Amino acid sequence: EQLLSCLASRIAKMWSATSTPEKTGLITLRGSTETVVEFFGYAINSILYQRGVYPAEHFTSVPKYGLSILVTKDKGLQEYLGEVLRQLKGWMMCSQVRKLVVVVASQVTEETLERWTFDVQVNDTQAALAVPQTQADKVREQKEIQAIIRQITASVTFLPLLDEPCTFDLLIYTDRAAEVPTAWGESDPKYIVGGSEEVKLRSFTTKIHQVDGAVAYRYSEAGA
Repeated sequence: EQLLSCLASRIAKMWSATSTPEKTGLITLRGSTETVVEFFGYAINSILYQRGVYPAEHFTSVPKYGLSILVTKDKGLQEYLGEVLRQLKGWMMCSQVRKLVVVVASQVTEETLERWTFDVQVNDTQAALAVPQTQADKVREQKEIQAIIRQITASVTFLPLLDEPCTFDLLIYTDRAAEVPTAWGESDPKYIVGGSEEVKLRSFTTKIHQVDGAVAYRYSEAGA
């Protein structure tokens, strides 16, 4: 596999999370991909807000998944995230994505402070078909996504305070066969150096994709 990071700091085109209507009662690889990519967009925004990577005034509240979710209103950040999600969608349509990682790092030292990891598993057999999806399946899926977003929102209660200016990076683990645009390049995994601890997040499934989350954070002994 290869680990990629988008190198572009300013991208002119913003991705739009519009959905292609699925046949009633069915979900396909395209529909499942759109659900997962849309989730990643909201999850990334939530992490950036909750962990104070950008000032609170750069966000606005929108209703989604039966919740109020904070999303950025900064044009440059919207464009960057839009390009990353657009490319992510293309790779996922080819079943080439294995993992997405949100790295939160110190602006001063560039040391990684947190790694939010979302593992992506695809059922190759189901991906080749239109899979039956009942209303109960849709309700379950939304509740599972709600639980993850709520965990991100509650992260301030179990993660160490980030009391320094921070930056972030998005890493995507893909198959070696994935085509790499010129704005992207191979990256190191940006692991946490020194002691760290990990908290598992909830998972959700579309019946075609399963997403499992976790957050690792730098851990220092008291007085260290």
